[in-house]
Amino acid sequence: MHDETKLIKQAVRGDERALSELLRSNYSFLYQYVLKATMNKPLAEDVTQETMLKAIERIAAFRGKAKFSTWLITIASRLIIDRARKTEREKKWLQDALRAIRFESLQRMDEWPEALEALGGLGSEHRIPVLLKYYYGYSQEEIADMLDIPAGTVKSRLHHGIKQLRKELTDHEEEQNG
Repeated sequence: MHDETKLIKQAVRGDERALSELLRSNYSFLYQYVLKATMNKPLAEDVTQETMLKAIERIAAFRGKAKFSTWLITIASRLIIDRARKTEREKKWLQDALRAIRFESLQRMDEWPEALEALGGLGSEHRIPVLLKYYYGYSQEEIADMLDIPAGTVKSRLHHGIKQLRKELTDHEEEQNG
């Protein structure tokens, strides 16, 4: 721990090498925590990277009242909570938007398309690639470029999104007929 204390003092004073060493030595510990907290590998990777960036930005404010790893976990926990709140707001917005579309559709006496409702039940990480591929006709490579994610990730999200849509539509059909 003596070495860490020395590194922290150097990092707070602006020593980039010391800060880099501190972050490198805490990265795996932090990532494992975030992975357990989010239960989502891509999200855990993003939050861990964002935590590291925030630590770099705020190192001068670190006072050493807690261990460095505790400080990193505090930053990560706040980021996770902020993202969860944002996700909840997005879900509520989407539900409100779907309600409005449903209401307009009913006013026009159109039949409410179950597929659109099922699509609204997908998380944005799956809904957006499905929309881009199957509604707008973009290729997986184009979607990967648009979303700045690997083509393999697009393929996986499309697979999971379609699988979930099929399940939703099958469940809805069984409710209608049952």
